[in-house]
Amino acid sequence: MAHYLVIVESPAKVKTIKKFLGSNYTVAASQGHVRDLPKSQLGIDVENDYEPKYITIRGKGEILATLRKEAKKSDKVYLATDPDREGEAISWHLAAALKLDEKKMRRITFNEITKNAVKASLKAPRDIDMDLVDAQQARRELDRMVGYKISPLLWAKVKRGLSAGRVQSVALRIVADREAEIDAFIPEEYWSLDAQLKVKGEKRPLTAKFYGTEKKKMTIHSKEEMDEILKKLENEEFQITDIKNSERTRKAPLPFTTSTLQQEAAKALNFGTQKTMRIAQQLYEGVDIKGNGTVGVITYLRTDSTRISEEADAAARSYIAETYGEAYVAEGTKTKSADKKIQDAHEAIRPTDITRTPAAIKDSLSRDQFRLYQLIWKRFTASRMQPAKYETTAVKIGAGEYCFTVSTARVAFDGFRSVYVEAEEEKEESNVLVGHLSMDSVLTKEEFDPKQHFTQPPAHYTEASLVKTMEELGIGRPSTYAPTISLILGRRYITKEGKNLYLTEIGEVVNNIMKQSFPSIVDVHFTANMEGLLDMVEEGKVPWKEVIRNFYPDLEEAVEIAEKELEEVKIEDEVTDVICEECGRNMVIKYGPHGKFLACPGFPECRNTKPYLEKIGVPCPVCGKEVVIRKTKKGRKYYGCEDNPECEFMSWQKPSSKKCPECGGYMVEKGNKLVCADEKCGYVETIKKED
Repeated sequence: MAHYLVIVESPAKVKTIKKFLGSNYTVAASQGHVRDLPKSQLGIDVENDYEPKYITIRGKGEILATLRKEAKKSDKVYLATDPDREGEAISWHLAAALKLDEKKMRRITFNEITKNAVKASLKAPRDIDMDLVDAQQARRELDRMVGYKISPLLWAKVKRGLSAGRVQSVALRIVADREAEIDAFIPEEYWSLDAQLKVKGEKRPLTAKFYGTEKKKMTIHSKEEMDEILKKLENEEFQITDIKNSERTRKAPLPFTTSTLQQEAAKALNFGTQKTMRIAQQLYEGVDIKGNGTVGVITYLRTDSTRISEEADAAARSYIAETYGEAYVAEGTKTKSADKKIQDAHEAIRPTDITRTPAAIKDSLSRDQFRLYQLIWKRFTASRMQPAKYETTAVKIGAGEYCFTVSTARVAFDGFRSVYVEAEEEKEESNVLVGHLSMDSVLTKEEFDPKQHFTQPPAHYTEASLVKTMEELGIGRPSTYAPTISLILGRRYITKEGKNLYLTEIGEVVNNIMKQSFPSIVDVHFTANMEGLLDMVEEGKVPWKEVIRNFYPDLEEAVEIAEKELEEVKIEDEVTDVICEECGRNMVIKYGPHGKFLACPGFPECRNTKPYLEKIGVPCPVCGKEVVIRKTKKGRKYYGCEDNPECEFMSWQKPSSKKCPECGGYMVEKGNKLVCADEKCGYVETIKKED
């Protein structure tokens, strides 16, 4: 009887797939990549047209020996690694490492680990797709070149194990640019005005918002402007000038891609990108469902497609019709058209069986698995449903030359919202009901509620918004978002406080060096263009070596120039006047993963270290002692008093020794401006550059 070997990547899949195949199939796992470039050297033969030098990954010898034995016994070997570039490359490396005979080796892929999908893939085996493999080889070489050429330079210039990377350095720059925007932001004052109106015959008052004049929206910039408007409104009568009833619809969301799943899981479940991917991987590879054994409950998790297979679409529609009624089933199919190449062999992320509801399998899942599965199930189900319909009423109220507005929306048909409401949308839709108003309603002013506000700086990046930005800019691919963010967090170039991401001191140093010496590497458009080229390699339109040939010489030249010009960035051990209390030597400034610290130069005999407090030459606005640069526990920089905790002064912006000429308070630097720290004062002046 013929014997077949199926090789997958992870041991978790072995268990799931074994169940679907007969006794004449052996299922084994490669446990990820088996060959790679060596860690000890560049591993690319630059003289020989950039030929990669692959070696067996340490620790994979035994796995390969076992797979070789199994392959010899088998009549056919099916390579069933993941359905993407990386998976295709693993299959190619396996074929080479196991010296598989081309006649008995076939490649199969499935988008979900279910009996039907696995059986169907065995009926449609194919050759290894060398375009996909070459796209992975090109990406691997580009990443290796950037990492191995620039990282040692950073090491030499800034000390310690710093690193640069083709995608990580751009992600770091995106965060750094946002920090610079926030630091330079100067708040502007504006006012809002609400009118509490009594409606004749109604118990509850009506809150109307100031709009401007009948024709034009107005912004109230100051208290003086507000006082002037209030004066004019003092004796005016309020009357309804227009009532507009209309209907609006909110479209059902598209099913999840890797990026949108990471974003929504961050907002709705407070999951980090890495956690989302880890749990989605478990749901894809298979979970033990009571009564069913091990089953893959979602489709492949690395995708930027919103396409859904015809079978899944039909199953979803019949489930919705049965559970919610025909009125809830969407018309036609929905996918997002995209200008950029989509890995469209893939589908969106969806449940493998829509009738397997979250409630039905809750007992078989961990709490986090259940929450993520429920999010995916609800989003997919909602994507096949009708839009939600709202009846909206917009009322204009005239008062002299000015106009106020009231608007409300009532759900007329909940559509997809009966299943799914996006995290940020929950807070919407609560407004006073104005259905009882007519053109004849009599209004009496009860009181005005003027409020002062200040414009807010751009928001700090969160993991979710950074993923969204990387996707919009075309940087990285679904599989790289989470590892990239984890890497720059792990290197302590950025830090996470609450949900927000902040630049650390060490991240600032690395980003500045990269911008100065390798502007193209950290250029968003250059990196996005490179992703585009890799997509063209995948489509068979560009030979992979050509991408490398065009990239490497420029990189090498930039490294050579940086080696010469970056001398001045070198941070020598600066001797301070702080005496080591253990051995009496003058302590020196060292650079560690968290930034600067004081260390005894007598290391290793004396291992004394202490925090380094860098003075900025500005007296503390509270107590007059020195202001120093401090760091939060996570490594984010701020300015505080050297006498902390006795003096509690702190500022995220650098304080200036110059006092505010308007109110006498302290001022802070924001970009090229000096701004009064008291927003209500609002004094701003430009910093004069010294000649």
